Order: sequence, then structure tokens, then C-alpha cells
Amino acid sequence: SHAKEILHCLKEKYFKELQDLEVDGQKVEMPQSLSWYPEELAWHTNLSRKILRKSPQLEKFHQFLVSETECGNISRQEAVSMIPPLLLNVNPHHKILDMCAAPGSKTAQLIEMLHADMNVPFPKGFVIANDVDNKRCYLLVHQAKRLNSPCIMVVNHDASSIPNLQIDVDGRKEVLFYDRILCDVPCSGDGTMRKNIDVWKKWTTQNSLQLHGLQLRIATRGVEQLAEGGRMVYSTCSLNPIENEAVIASLLEKSQGALELADVSSELPGLKRMPGITKWKVMLKDGQWFEEWKDVPSNRQTQIRPTMFPVKDDEKLKAMNLERCLRILPHHQNTGGFFVAVLIKKSPMPWNKRQPKVHQKLPQRTGDTDVTAPNSDNGSECIAVEPALAENEESKKVQELQNSDTEQSKKEGVCGPPPSKKMKLFGFKEDPFVFLPEDDPLFLPIQKFYALDPSFPKMNLLTRTQEGKKRQLYMVSEELRNVLLNNSEKMKVINTGIKVWSRNSDGEQFGCAFRLAQEGIYTLYPFIHARIIDVCIDDVKILLTQENPFLSKFSSETQKKVKDMAMGSIVLKYNPDPEKPDELQCPIVLCGWQGKTSLRAFVPKNERLHYLRMMGVEVFKAKRKEEEESESKTEEEVQHRLAQTEEGMDVEEHDLVTKMEAEIGEESSHSPVESSAMEVENKMEDLDQSSKIVNSHVSQESKDTDTSNVKD
Repeated sequence: SHAKEILHCLKEKYFKELQDLEVDGQKVEMPQSLSWYPEELAWHTNLSRKILRKSPQLEKFHQFLVSETECGNISRQEAVSMIPPLLLNVNPHHKILDMCAAPGSKTAQLIEMLHADMNVPFPKGFVIANDVDNKRCYLLVHQAKRLNSPCIMVVNHDASSIPNLQIDVDGRKEVLFYDRILCDVPCSGDGTMRKNIDVWKKWTTQNSLQLHGLQLRIATRGVEQLAEGGRMVYSTCSLNPIENEAVIASLLEKSQGALELADVSSELPGLKRMPGITKWKVMLKDGQWFEEWKDVPSNRQTQIRPTMFPVKDDEKLKAMNLERCLRILPHHQNTGGFFVAVLIKKSPMPWNKRQPKVHQKLPQRTGDTDVTAPNSDNGSECIAVEPALAENEESKKVQELQNSDTEQSKKEGVCGPPPSKKMKLFGFKEDPFVFLPEDDPLFLPIQKFYALDPSFPKMNLLTRTQEGKKRQLYMVSEELRNVLLNNSEKMKVINTGIKVWSRNSDGEQFGCAFRLAQEGIYTLYPFIHARIIDVCIDDVKILLTQENPFLSKFSSETQKKVKDMAMGSIVLKYNPDPEKPDELQCPIVLCGWQGKTSLRAFVPKNERLHYLRMMGVEVFKAKRKEEEESESKTEEEVQHRLAQTEEGMDVEEHDLVTKMEAEIGEESSHSPVESSAMEVENKMEDLDQSSKIVNSHVSQESKDTDTSNVKD
């Protein structure tokens, strides 16, 4: 509902103001909606970042974009990058894996699709977003956090050997298979040549030859973890067939009929696309061309692999339907170049055929990293699962030592960081995820104070501290709780859950030590039955424009409701009136605090601006340095007073994102205009291009631990 309001605001206000605008003597082109994106929810503008940021006439529009991006209501992204999530056909009950997720724009689309029905606080599905690069994982957290979902978990693994996870199904341990997998692999990025000058300077045929093996391993690992009937989308921002059709053809060939390419020609009408190709040649850096594997001299056979060549057998080739792949060419609709293939899994992969038997035979081995081990007695299939076997042997040894500890910690609901040594070689040490015990005395006063519904899933509450005072309470969906509790020893979780309550040092004298947190209010609201005040639109405007307004400023109805209510944290709810179409037509839920004589909203600055814009209030302020500095100071003081001392994990995370942005040339995060998540993605791209890790894939032995190549 908020997206529709923003769209209305854009069309009726901001686009109209751009209509006859001239910047540097040139007429500003009007933004256009992307014809193939559903419900006009994606728009394209030709305004360059420089013009957008530097032109005084566009300052208002720029502030709007930055502020709404910070809130998570707008995301800036390359148009073609929006295609893979759309072709996944996500439903709210789907379990989704995003294998190479950073910087997180596609992940944000997936989260949005899970929450298609805003009346369901906890969809049955979830997104597990993975990236191999620890630093980029924090960027991913920053992007995902804007959407305030209890159904997202960010993990840090090499996608080509991401461990099999287990879940508890009616008391039985079962391997988790995903309904949808997004496999947006690292690539040479030659499709980005229009916006990325680096590609022209550094492009060589070697890039694709070095990446092909990694791409195939990641895609293979993806289809292994896909549920039967599930859908996996493989995509690259490259147009090179060695990174595209060659990977898909090889995958289809070794799947022996378990996979098929889906025909998506009727999906996304309006998107101009070309069919996948069936014939190509392979070229070395020195310009030598090869048409078949048998032509490759033996001294070149480490650089060029048999899987890089097209299938020679015409019948096999025809059965593969490679023309069902999508090639998006830059000049067709003013985009980047892109490749997409949609795969459907019809049966288990041939090397996983005996998988179910393992579970029956070995129920006690809960911590096996992979369940493809039974093939070890079959020489011909053994090659396909060699890495998995090695991992298995290792996990067996570690397992005996861990089992007793693991069972104990599960009883206590503690999901600590994985104890295995290799996990701690890189990245930051994460705090554990500790679920509240059922009889925790902390919860009773909260339940009583807010009159929580008996259906409230209190078992899904967690903190990030094992000892000392619990400062923040977070919430995950039941399904993610299941994943966390059953896989803590083999999964490096960077972040999960949304903050729902914060400790307030003065709170205990008001009956409850915890105040509501705005970021989790839409999840929590359906379960709260006390301390709710319905407010009219004029009251909302007062709450959002004044720092600590006296009760006398509010409508008489609001004053009456507040009169009999004890001091402390409250929920302020605005319900739209369908009979007044000129007023805001989406519901608003705000966290607030009722004092002796005043009523205030606890809402972050950008979110305040968002609601005010939706109500037609002019919030634009021309940039003045002194004003900005004093504003950010008072904002900091207010936040400091309200939140008291935030839990270490949150502070650490914020510092990290700030530090990362500083590293990549981002302006100070205190400037409300210049620092934006919109620009972070592009900055990350710039960073990527300057440090292309092509060389790290030279040999297969290097195991390709770093996949942060140029990737949209």
C-alpha cells in the first residue's frame, strides 16, 4: 500500500515539477515506467548522477530519492538486474536461497515478494542470502534491513560449497531443499560496458575462461539444493556464451534429464529479448580459436575445458532447448547486457539419487555438511561429489567432538557462531543468537503491558547476548528459527531478525522495561491489544513535525483516549478513510511515548519525512551547511536520549557499514542528503571493478574462495 502511495506522489508531484525543466540548457527528459515491470513499480530516468546531485533545480527530487531509499521504499538498480527475481515467480510460502546476493538489490525484491500480503506478519517462506565476501555481507545486511522483514537471514559461505542445511519436520531431521534459488553468479561483466569504462580497458577472453569453472560449480551446487518442481534462475551481466549457454548446456547434460529449461517467452510481456545461442567458438588470449575440444593442444587443456564447447550431437542439442535462454542486448531498450536462464528440477540429480536412504540409515549424524556421500561406493559418480566427500570426512571427525555441546546449546536455544576453525579464518566474530527460554521472566511484564495475543510466537524472540542485561529483543519467523537451531554449528550467520523491543532505562517505573521499536512495529502490531491509540491525519502531522508536542495540541478524541492510559510506550495507528480519497489511503503504525503532559512519536528521520510526503506536507529544505550540522547534532542527541545505549551488535554493524562506505569514498554518513544507500551499490561496483579478482580463479586448486568479481 505504501508503494502505491509513493507512485501516486511521484506522478502527481515530482514528475510534474520536472516537466518543463531545463538543466544546463538541456530539457530534462521525463522518467518513463518500464513496460515489462508489473504494476508500474519500476521507472527509468536518463538523469546522470552528477546532474541529479549538483543541479539546484533537481535538489528537491534528489532529496526525495535519497530519503525514500534510506527508508527502503525505493531501490536504485540497473533495469536488467530486476529480471531474475521476477522470473522466479515467488510466492509467500517459498523457501528461497540467493547464492551470490551482495550488494542486495535482488534480495530486496525477493523479500518484497514474500510480503505480498501485508496482513500476514510472518509469511511461511524465507530468504537465505549468501555471499562469499565477508565485507559485502554487511552491505547486504544494510540493504535488507531497510525492508524490516523477520524472514531474511544473511550468511557468509563460498556458494560453490554452501553446506546442506537441516530442519526439524515433526521431530524428524530433514535436509532443507529450496523452492526457489537465485544464482546470479560472478561474471566478467562485459554486458555493463556502456556504464563501466573499466571493461574496455581490462577485457580479455581469459576472464571468461577463468570464471567458467566457478560458475558451473555454483550452478551445480544450486540445483543440488533445489526441491523437485522448484525453479532456479541462473543469470550473468555478460554476453559471452562461455559464461552463459556453455554453463547451462553442461548442467543440463550432466543432469541426465533431471533439469529442463523453462519456456518463459510469455512472461514479462514488453521485454525485448533474444533467444539463447547454440553455436560458438572458444578463443585464447593470444587470438587462437577452437571449435572442438579435440582441437585443443594438451598444454592448453588446463585453460580450456571440455564443458566450454557447444554440444555436437544435434538431437541432444535440440532436446536442451537452449533457445529458451534470454539474452538482453543493450541497444534494444537502453539497458545493460544480460543473460538469464530459468531451470526447473523434475527429479533428483543423478548423483543424489540415493539421498533419502542416507537419512534412514544415519539419523544420528545431524551435523553432516553434505548428504551426497553414499555415492562413494560408485566409482563412476564419485567425481561429481568429490568436494562434498572431503567435507563429509572432515565433518565426521569434528562431529563426535561437537555433538554433546550442540545438543546442550539447542536445549538452551543458543545458536552461536560455528566452532569449526576454518570458519574463523576470515571476517568478524559474530555474537551468538540466543532464543528466549519459554519461562524467561523478562517476557511476562512485556506480555501483560502490551496485552499480547495468546497466539504471539514468543519462542521466536531472540537476543544477541548470553550474559548480562538483554538490551534488544529481535524476532524471526518460525521457519528461520528452525533453520537457526538446527544448523548453528555449520553455518556462518551474519545477521537475522528485526528489532521489536528496546530496553528503556526508565521504563520499569512505567510497568515495562522495554519500549516498542519502529522497525518491527508492522510485524508486532497484529498481536498487540493494549496501548493502541487511533489518531486522525492532523494528529499524525503534529506527531511527525513537532518534537514533543503537548497533549492539548491533539484532537479531543485523542486526548480522551490518552487520559486513562498509563505513561510509557504506545502504538499510534492511522486508519485511512475510503470516503476521503484526497487523504492518505494507506494505514500507518507509529511507535510513540506517552508522558505526563505530552505525546511523541519515536520514528527515524527519513521515515518521518516519508509519511509527511505521503500526506502532502512539504518537507523540502534547501541545503545549508550550518543548518545541516545543527540538525544532525540534535538528531543524534534525540536518538541518544530515546534509545539509551544500543546493544553492541547494532553499534558494531552501523560502524562497519560506515567504515565500508568511507573505504569506498562515500561521504560522511551524517550528511542526510549526500550519504545514501542508492549510491552505495554503485560505489561497490566501482570498488569491484578496481579489484577484479579474475586472477584468483587461475587454477582450480585455489577453490575460488573469493567470488566478488564484477557483478551487478
